[in-house]
Amino acid sequence: MSDRKKPGQTAGTGPGGTAKDGHYARLRRAYRDEKAGGASSFRPRPKLPPGEQAPDGLVRLYGLHTVRAALDNPRRRIRRLLATRNAAERLGLPDLSALPFPAELVEPRDIDRLTGSDAVHQGVLIEAEPLAPKRLDALGDAPLVLVLDQVTDPHNVGAILRSAVAFGAGALITTARHSPAESGVLAKSASGALEHVDHIEVRNLAEALATLHAAGYQSIGLDSDGPAELEATFSGKKIALVLGAEGKGLRQRTRETVTALARLDMPGAIRSLNVSNAAAVALYAARKFLG
Repeated sequence: MSDRKKPGQTAGTGPGGTAKDGHYARLRRAYRDEKAGGASSFRPRPKLPPGEQAPDGLVRLYGLHTVRAALDNPRRRIRRLLATRNAAERLGLPDLSALPFPAELVEPRDIDRLTGSDAVHQGVLIEAEPLAPKRLDALGDAPLVLVLDQVTDPHNVGAILRSAVAFGAGALITTARHSPAESGVLAKSASGALEHVDHIEVRNLAEALATLHAAGYQSIGLDSDGPAELEATFSGKKIALVLGAEGKGLRQRTRETVTALARLDMPGAIRSLNVSNAAAVALYAARKFLG
């Protein structure tokens, strides 16, 4: 007789399952609960929508890496922290009363009420002032920067920030309009990178690119139909990688302004990538070129 489980049958519930299998299944559920917010109960928490908005002028950031990076950033002004006992220990905060801002121990469901239960807050949340974007003249002499042409999805922008930090980009340049504001979703996707790379906001992208050109940057717009492969396009000692919005790509004015248009060489059946994945690949290639 085969001991394969029938469709819909889980380990420990019929032929082929054992009590030991059921025990491990419960442990796996407990582990998932622990990752989500430090809960020790096997019973799933009820689904909750996001609660009231953050107080005026503040943003709510959550997740262990996000909050740890915010705590370590001297530019970040934190106004309140909520943490489960488990999360506080993992953050190395045994005494919340020693922090220079209000902080309290809570249950995971208390944070759920603020973020909604779909947010993977890992048992910790802060309310903080957003980091003020910088002006283009604050760029300095970074050899590699990223420019986003109206990329609006906060998950994508967060993932791009994470890659930007990983590959040593000096700044992320976005437009003042049609770009996501700092938020818990963006910061969680960035996994702490929000605190480690300068965010420069410009009003007119074409003018900003012209300023970059005057400062010695080669601007390369990523386009799936670009005339040359990205690696063959690099030149000079300063590179600005320009990526367009999800779906529509670079705007026509941006395409006309960049130094060059280039494509990622993809021999497979799919000829384009999500913008955050394309950013990671392009950053890797640019960093290899710059050395």
